Amino acid sequence: MSGYDTSATPARVVVGVSGSLGSVTALRRATALARRLGADLWPVLAWEPPGGDPAARRSPAAGLPVEEWQRLAKQRLASVLDEIFGAGGPGVPMHPVIVRGTPGRALVATADRENDVLVVGAGRRGLQRAFSGRVSRHCLAHAVCPVLAVPPSPLETELLSVHRRNTWHRRMDTRGL
Repeated sequence: MSGYDTSATPARVVVGVSGSLGSVTALRRATALARRLGADLWPVLAWEPPGGDPAARRSPAAGLPVEEWQRLAKQRLASVLDEIFGAGGPGVPMHPVIVRGTPGRALVATADRENDVLVVGAGRRGLQRAFSGRVSRHCLAHAVCPVLAVPPSPLETELLSVHRRNTWHRRMDTRGL
């Protein structure tokens, strides 16, 4: 990797936050990375109006609902950060950001410096993989900085297994409990 200065400390660790279990896992990993590197943490929540921007533009009162959706996005990000870090905070300087747009584009636009590190959840395993992971794939393909794709937590895999079992009305094997 000629021309890459590994001694440069990233200015920011940017992480996608949606409130999903995968994004919480990515947030925890990003926080640990920011601590280790002495970098600032930039949690980003991307939002779009219901139905996307075309529907919002067609609405006769487009300005009012957009302000409300933006307020709700800000509230959601604050709620997730409070739930994860509590009053003590993450232990590193943090700059929460809400961005109007699709998650992949919003994250790539925020992590726009070569010395940033972008942290994203890698998506789900199994059958749902074909329909998830679009954000991480977009970031890996378009980011100008290093991207850390964090695999799902073992808890997420276990929860999906329980959900499938309940959906198919299968009995739970209680012998191991």
